Amino acid sequence: MKQDLFKIKGTYVNGQWHNASSTYAVINPSLNEKLADVPLSSKEELELAVQSGSKAQKIWSKVSLKERADLMLKLCSRIVEKAESFAQMDTYNAGNAITFARKDVMQAVEHMKYFAGLVREVKGETFSMESNHLNYSRQQPYGVVLKINSFNRPFRWCAEKLAAPILMGNSVIIKNSEQAPISSLRFCELLDGLFPDGLINVVTGGADSGSWLVKHPLIKRIAVISSVQTGIAIAKDAAPLLKNISLELGGKNPLIVFEDADIDFAVDLTIKGMRFDTKGESCSSPSRILVHKKLHDKYLATLISQVKKITVGLPWIESNVVGPVVSKKQYESVNKYIQSGISEGAKLELGGDSPKSDELKNGFFINPTIFSNVKSTMKIANEEIFGPVISVMTWDSYDEMMNIANATEYGLTAGIVTNSLTNAMKTAEDIQCGYVWINAAGRYAGAPYGGWKLSGLGVEECFDELKSYTKTKNINMKWM
Repeated sequence: MKQDLFKIKGTYVNGQWHNASSTYAVINPSLNEKLADVPLSSKEELELAVQSGSKAQKIWSKVSLKERADLMLKLCSRIVEKAESFAQMDTYNAGNAITFARKDVMQAVEHMKYFAGLVREVKGETFSMESNHLNYSRQQPYGVVLKINSFNRPFRWCAEKLAAPILMGNSVIIKNSEQAPISSLRFCELLDGLFPDGLINVVTGGADSGSWLVKHPLIKRIAVISSVQTGIAIAKDAAPLLKNISLELGGKNPLIVFEDADIDFAVDLTIKGMRFDTKGESCSSPSRILVHKKLHDKYLATLISQVKKITVGLPWIESNVVGPVVSKKQYESVNKYIQSGISEGAKLELGGDSPKSDELKNGFFINPTIFSNVKSTMKIANEEIFGPVISVMTWDSYDEMMNIANATEYGLTAGIVTNSLTNAMKTAEDIQCGYVWINAAGRYAGAPYGGWKLSGLGVEECFDELKSYTKTKNINMKWM
């Protein structure tokens, strides 16, 4: 481990580094050892972030779209030069497998470039009702945008999610995750000389700091990646001032396996979708497998066989797939869900424990876990676990399957595995969620990603996200 990777200069506000007297320890979850002491942003620092962001935004809004896009591309080039370092930071701080973390950094760059290329397409509309008349609309920035990010993909959420608001003329305050802030803070070193001071601020803190920022009257637009509970709390704080918010929240996502599916293919999609290289700490993971009863036994046996091959270990070792969950708190939460599954009568087929080796004994590792005989009334079938836990459920009729699939309060993603176009299209229409895979996994820049029900508000990674960081102004004019 290169210790200098974790030497942070402080939090980043108004183009300067800040080191508050109050700090907290950030932990390497693989070893349960301290990586760094991180300053905890004070209220004075948070206020400076808002005020400097407001000032910088007024300057930035006058910068041409071309220049904004060019600067974003320069930032992308700087990220690429340091990509390996950022990947290692997330591996040691968040526990993500190094092979995944490298891809994650480059995916952030891909999406930033996508938005930089798309920014000139955000256009208004014009029409005329009579001679000497013109009605036209234009898009204008909100001002100061607050981004509150989750711990599961720290660098990507920091870098990628600032692209759309910045390109549309806003300033940004990023409140990163307390558990995994290091790559976000080191990212700020790349901003030198590119943007006006105060345009991009990265602060630290817990729920109290987040609530304070959400309520600040100068912050007009808020975007969140978090749990449902956090998202609801933020929505309540934002409601009195009718702030525009977007929420990318949790999921309890079904993968529906039809009778005609190829079992090996279905198992492969299950494993890819579960994102064991992020320990299942992925809001889009298909943690509920709804497999037709005629395929159940063979599917389950194949799944167990393949998951047994997945290596658990220190995530910076290239051959390891499953690292530790991000913190002791998350470790305890996942284990409580595993125990609830056992106590409610689900059959523990695999895992449910931690590795026994001396090398891993102090870390927050949980072996990939598979339950069968899971009923739709169980906690593990209804609540987001955010860990490496799969629940296998069976169905016989289409109506039964759809009732199970739509039974939870979540509606983020769903997967469908079938060779029947009719099955695929009918299920895609009937499922209550925002993003559907049919015989596929993965996401692409340009495809709208967002949840229904308690899984969120709004969509990301597409043109609509870019436009969501602007307000529409209509201008109705006549002349003599």
